[in-house]
Amino acid sequence: MFIVFVIGMAGSGKSMLTSAFCEWLKMSKQNVITVNLDPGAFKLPYTPDIDVRDYVRVENIMEKYNLGPNGALIMAADLIADEVERLSEEIEDLNPDMVLIDTPGQMELFAFRASGPYMVHELAPKEPKALVYLFDCAFSSNPLNYISNLFLSAAVYNRFFVPQVHVLSKCDLIPEEEVNRIVDWSAKPRALEEAIEEKLNGIKRLLGRNMMRAIYQLGLRFLLIPISAKTNEGLINLNMALERSLAGGDKYTY
Repeated sequence: MFIVFVIGMAGSGKSMLTSAFCEWLKMSKQNVITVNLDPGAFKLPYTPDIDVRDYVRVENIMEKYNLGPNGALIMAADLIADEVERLSEEIEDLNPDMVLIDTPGQMELFAFRASGPYMVHELAPKEPKALVYLFDCAFSSNPLNYISNLFLSAAVYNRFFVPQVHVLSKCDLIPEEEVNRIVDWSAKPRALEEAIEEKLNGIKRLLGRNMMRAIYQLGLRFLLIPISAKTNEGLINLNMALERSLAGGDKYTY
């Protein structure tokens, strides 16, 4: 069994990718299940096989503890950790080859509270895991925004220390040449440096340049896989990257 957590900023397309990749894997004859870890999700583009809302719901917390939406989301993030054993049992009972876990829309609630790393490491603790981190293509088309996302993905890696695959999501929403340009930034530091010099001015240029150099001095590289959950573009490349990370290049099933 292999477990994949889909993570990214709000609106980056986590649920849509979870849905599309699940269907793609099923067409490839893989035994795959989906898990929703967002207790505040109102509507999902897929029907989760396991749903944390069966145990923790934001609206119930708001009513019970007289909290607003933000306070309830924070409390829910911590309460979910108490359900890790039951969620693990549900996963084991279904005995899938692949588990796709759709994390909360507010990434900071999952990545930067103690409950997030606890969930990643204690949910089916003996099984290999990976994270898929989403770069929203529209947000990342600006070099300073792209570099900010690099820092966020580095921070997420620092929180979880599990293999991490990086995706340029919703690439059907911008022209192909822009997609290729962002992918080039992820593969060629020189291309990113030229974009910083060309498109940024003053303190933004200085900040962008220094942030980029800090990332590369750490030896971190985040090669992006362009993906569209709408057209299924790039899903085969995502699958290959996950096979390399989780199974050493072997298939998930035999």
